[in-house]
Amino acid sequence: MNYEVELDDLIMTLVKEAGSDLHLAVGSFPTVRINRDLIQLTRKKELTAEDTLGFLRQMVGEKTLTNFVVTQELDFSYQHRKEYRLRGNASFQRGVISIALRLIPKVKSMAELRLPEQVIQIARERQGFFLVVGPVGQGKSTTLAAMIELINSEAKRHIITVEDPIEFRFDAGKSLIEQREVGVDTSDFNNALIHIFRQDADVIMIGEMRGRDTISAAVTAAETGHLVLSTLHTNSAAQTVDRIIDTFPGDQQDQIRMQLAASLLGILSQRLLPSTSGGLVPAFELLINTNAVANLIREKRTHEIDVLIETGSQEGMIDLDRYLAELVRTGQVARDVAYSFARRKGLFERLI
Repeated sequence: MNYEVELDDLIMTLVKEAGSDLHLAVGSFPTVRINRDLIQLTRKKELTAEDTLGFLRQMVGEKTLTNFVVTQELDFSYQHRKEYRLRGNASFQRGVISIALRLIPKVKSMAELRLPEQVIQIARERQGFFLVVGPVGQGKSTTLAAMIELINSEAKRHIITVEDPIEFRFDAGKSLIEQREVGVDTSDFNNALIHIFRQDADVIMIGEMRGRDTISAAVTAAETGHLVLSTLHTNSAAQTVDRIIDTFPGDQQDQIRMQLAASLLGILSQRLLPSTSGGLVPAFELLINTNAVANLIREKRTHEIDVLIETGSQEGMIDLDRYLAELVRTGQVARDVAYSFARRKGLFERLI
């Protein structure tokens, strides 16, 4: 098999079919994900261990492949035809290589992503800590990219991103943008953040909050005059606050509570739902760090945050269940689909 030609055909099929992911696994046909459904490309042959090895070698080269055989886990990025960028993960299963590739879309505007106006205003802040949260595959990185692009188009800022791997590529607009990749440009997130304080950054985008040291450095950066944007794999705004605090040992939790209460701008939790017209439509929960929220964080009463979100629309809060109900009322999402994402099923039923 000519792996260069075959990989080109598979990736272009993914692009033409508006798919999001490509899976290459031994004993299976190449498989693409389109609108959440997995579709086997049965016009292709079932893949062998030699095939997945050949595809990976084509994408990462011999040196990285040799290291992967030792570590057995690999995150990487792949540029195709100078036009398309993919995020990849390679792993072993039953002794053979499996590859998952995600097509990174071009940077979209905040309007195209239907992001709330409140998030646009947060992107224009000069300092503070803002998180986009949700499960894997819910568009968190896409949202951060849109925020960076807005800043880049409007303001003269020095933007530094730290990612693993780099997903979106940014062209300089009004801002100076530097993108650093873990494993290529820096050893790890924490090391990059330690040195970022000496690099005259205005905006810091961290691909993902990984561990206590990274969180601590990010919060400190927000306290010291930087706008810090990042993601976390949590299901709700309130859970995110608890996750951050619980990352620290007990004798440090009061300090991180105080820091978080002072520096947090907000938390956006998002989901992508199948639309009645095809494609996906976003649903949001948004926590704005008002004085009342900051007090709850400081006073160890984070279990009350959900109540403030539910009743805080005048402060810019967005309640997920109310947002889902509105999507149903406007015909954008089927009732049963929205119901499956609702947190308080009874409230959701009453709202529609």
